[in-house]
Amino acid sequence: MVKYCDLFWSFFKIGTFTLGGGYAMIPLMEQELVDRHRWLSQEDFLDQVALSQSMPGVLAVNMATGVGYRLRGFRGAAVAIVANVMMPIIFIITLAILYQFFKTNPLVEHFFMGVRPAAVALIAAPVFKLAQSAGISWKTVWIPVVSALLIWLLGVNPVYVILVAIALGILWAKIGKR
Repeated sequence: MVKYCDLFWSFFKIGTFTLGGGYAMIPLMEQELVDRHRWLSQEDFLDQVALSQSMPGVLAVNMATGVGYRLRGFRGAAVAIVANVMMPIIFIITLAILYQFFKTNPLVEHFFMGVRPAAVALIAAPVFKLAQSAGISWKTVWIPVVSALLIWLLGVNPVYVILVAIALGILWAKIGKR
């Protein structure tokens, strides 16, 4: 059985040492939960990521909730959530206070300009890994590309894109069975 202190420490590390938000946390979560502790299989981890993405709210908190609950029930979920958000909240409050004093400093401006590309890379890496795991290949890459372009360029509501994707997926599955 997973100890609360191990669960706390794992999600504390994930929340503390990841820069770039929820998607940037995925590789560290995978390393911690699948590779290091073996609390989840690779398939269970990907299912948890998909479930966390489909629920409203922050991906990191949804992941902490789902994994914590799966491993130790309600208390495990609470421990994982608190551990995951503790340092980011402290860091954001501290940064907001300091930023008010130093926002016009050229070094601070350059730092934030340098962090942007790093954050993009941290988000892009798990996206490509998840795409591979989800079975997206060169034959099917057009689906997320077209979906993104419909939302971004044409302003199509994402709900409609999701509903059409569900309908097409069901249709494709029925055609594939024949």
